[in-house]
Amino acid sequence: MTLAHIDCDAFYASIEKRDNPELADKPVIIGGGKRGVVSTACYIARIHGVRSAMPMFKALEACPQAVVVKPNMEKYVRVGREIRTMMLELTPLVQPLSIDEAFLDLNGTERLHHDPPARTLARFARRVEREVGITVSVGLSYCKFLAKVASDLQKPRGFSVIGQAEAVDFLKERPVTLIWGVGKAFAATLERDGIRTIGQLQTMEEADLMRRYGSMGQRLYRLSRGQDERVVETDGEAKSVSSETTFNDDLSRPEELVPHLRHLSEQVALRLRKSELAGQTVVLKLKTADFKLRTRNRRLESPTRLADRIFRVGLQLLEKETDGTKYRLIGIGVSDLAAPDLADPPDLVDPLATRRAAAEEAINKLRDKFGKTSVETGYTFGQRRRDQ
Repeated sequence: MTLAHIDCDAFYASIEKRDNPELADKPVIIGGGKRGVVSTACYIARIHGVRSAMPMFKALEACPQAVVVKPNMEKYVRVGREIRTMMLELTPLVQPLSIDEAFLDLNGTERLHHDPPARTLARFARRVEREVGITVSVGLSYCKFLAKVASDLQKPRGFSVIGQAEAVDFLKERPVTLIWGVGKAFAATLERDGIRTIGQLQTMEEADLMRRYGSMGQRLYRLSRGQDERVVETDGEAKSVSSETTFNDDLSRPEELVPHLRHLSEQVALRLRKSELAGQTVVLKLKTADFKLRTRNRRLESPTRLADRIFRVGLQLLEKETDGTKYRLIGIGVSDLAAPDLADPPDLVDPLATRRAAAEEAINKLRDKFGKTSVETGYTFGQRRRDQ
């Protein structure tokens, strides 16, 4: 099973609670004034009957003690993109459905992540919680329909798997409204025809369902049996290659941050070589102790796939940010991807750069033969042992 659906839990409200710990145990509604509607609500507010798209005055009648927060879409989009970037590190096959949910196809990623999809997704969920500060729910199955169903089963912070062998029995007692496309109006039509459960649909012929309900009848027949051939559709190839790490304790001093920057630069260079890519813009990412994200970038004269060039540019960008601010995360990457044959021409201005490039190539060959830790630079020497 390799198809997953990932959905952030009460996305807007979770971000507001993350940024304002005083809201942690309170019912929170994201929406406009009394004449507006509810954009979303936290799970505490939902217990009181608050739902998305509910008129605000009704929501406050149901939960008068709720804290109402106006939406901050710029912030939500920024966090959504951050999580999307993490998804693309799992697989290039990501199909966004909205700002806070997406389908992923992890077929063929076992060798890349050294784990089956279930473990990879569990690690991803923990990473989002640790680095972004909100939770997600994950559904894993063999098709889109059941992956989406699985992600809804145990929200919030859920992780559910539905296998092909158990799909028909799992669906049998479920209401027909579980099927994608069956809304209130169509459910009422099915109700008038005596059809309330998916199990009833499983006993009916496809031709009979199509005769009654047209093309929707075919969907009822197939999805009721767990048959869904839709594939994950992406919006293009990956646009960047990056690596990042979250610290156990917040760091602020250059001597603490630089070894991590060097190590991450080497990881990015390795991924570029394996992907046969190069990048022309270096991007530094920092997240402060209070979850504020800083990104800085610089475009190079030519594309690169060398850790040395990525690190040196990243170091220049980092120097301007080491002003005493404490950081919980650092990342480095490249964008504006290009073919590797365009990368790293001889540097006439800095002759030493050519020698460093040759030394890096020699180090790479040794690491390929004897392992990643067989050769370390002065920047990273002992770093892995300190991190363990």
